[in-house]
Amino acid sequence: MYSYRTNGTCSREIIFDVKDDILTDVKFVGGCSGNLQGISRLTVGKNIDEIISALSGIQCRGGTSCPDQLAKALTQYKVKYKKN
Repeated sequence: MYSYRTNGTCSREIIFDVKDDILTDVKFVGGCSGNLQGISRLTVGKNIDEIISALSGIQCRGGTSCPDQLAKALTQYKVKYKKN
């Protein structure tokens, strides 16, 4: 499991797992439960590059959003942990 501390959103942290470039689990700490459950259900089982492409740049408040923060978390994961 990987953890990402969010910035500029109601959620405070995103905890997620990736296997073979597929998001296998994602949980948000804090934030709007219903919306974040929806984001989780729509993204689990998807390729992380597709998720990043679809969610990057979505804005809510402060120039970011929970979906945008998930895209940032997955981008950071790729830079730090992916060996290619």
